[in-house]
Amino acid sequence: MRNKKERAISIIVTIIAVALGCLIILPVVYCIFGAFKARVEFGNYPPTFLPESFANLDNFKEALEKTPLLRFMMNSFIVSLMGTVARMAFAVLAAYAFAFFDFRGKTVLFFVILATMMLPGDTLTITNYLTVSRLNLLDTYLGMCITSFVGASQMFMLRQNFKTIPRELRDAAFMDGCGHLRFLWSVVLPIGKPVLMTLSVQSFINLWNAYLWPLLVTNREEMRTVQVGITMLTSVTGTNYHLILAAVTLTLIPSFILFVILRRNIVKGMTAGAIVG
Repeated sequence: MRNKKERAISIIVTIIAVALGCLIILPVVYCIFGAFKARVEFGNYPPTFLPESFANLDNFKEALEKTPLLRFMMNSFIVSLMGTVARMAFAVLAAYAFAFFDFRGKTVLFFVILATMMLPGDTLTITNYLTVSRLNLLDTYLGMCITSFVGASQMFMLRQNFKTIPRELRDAAFMDGCGHLRFLWSVVLPIGKPVLMTLSVQSFINLWNAYLWPLLVTNREEMRTVQVGITMLTSVTGTNYHLILAAVTLTLIPSFILFVILRRNIVKGMTAGAIVG
């Protein structure tokens, strides 16, 4: 009786999870299908989900001709890569300090950093813009990603993961002549690799999808990021849905590639994230 009840609960949970997954992925699927639609198909009634032909590649060609989309994608890639590398480097060092060092005010400082996670990022937009402007970093890659160099959430997740490493392992490594940097590089990072990869992918995608900040700190067209560049496909006569969806589909390619390459580490990282020391 108990096995039947557990099996029924498992089936219900699976059905709900599949339904939620389909609901979440539906806009992405519609975007990809819509990228192959002709402009007149968006005026059909009742609206259609599938395009008349998947061989229609004119939308992609026109989107690439109307805007320097490849240049915008390169700018987004550089900004996302720089921001992710710097953010993860700072997060790893800070998490290591909070996990293995003992110093006065450690707990207070840790909670102060956590408190910054509750502060909306938009509240700092004006002060950050003034600072970047005074440093003459407008229209630069550094100016577009410098505000994302420090992330409290990444530091918190890594700190929780590092605390699962036994202190005895660190003491044994130090007895063998291992220093902090070598212990971090040779022991801590390999153990925390799944979580590190998961947070890196999350950070890269967030920076790739950023819109407001790159829009504010760039004035030259050649320095625009891809999310800002997509808005240039609209016209005064109306919204070119076929071109916008084609451009958005192209911008999804890096995210899909990252997921395919790192999917195993992402799953391990999600599992390891449930273990808190």
